[in-house]
Amino acid sequence: VQLQAFGGGLVQAGDSLRLSCAASVRTFSRYTMTWFRQVPGKEREFVATIRYNSNKVYAEAVKGRFTISRDNSQNMVYLHMNSLKPEDKAVYYCAASSTVIASQLSSRGAYDSWGQGTQVTVSS
Repeated sequence: VQLQAFGGGLVQAGDSLRLSCAASVRTFSRYTMTWFRQVPGKEREFVATIRYNSNKVYAEAVKGRFTISRDNSQNMVYLHMNSLKPEDKAVYYCAASSTVIASQLSSRGAYDSWGQGTQVTVSS
């Protein structure tokens, strides 16, 4: 699966931003799609996931502010980010897996396909 993430940018605290991830695979609807983020010097961390059945899971740090969604007809997954905070600044990556199990949704190692990342910067 080839993934391309885009939509990052520079925003102010409190603003909103929507990230997009395009997937090139025929069976997109079968894939769990997940967003991770990473800041320099830290491990890549889980942000949100949406399963093939549209079940969603969020990291505590973004719950209530971020919304993940997908459009299977367009092979797209989105991350709607509201009320952005300076600590949300990171490179955001989308990842895909058709085999990840529920207990491993937030595990980086469970995903074998990754996009190139898109930078989100939030100024205070």
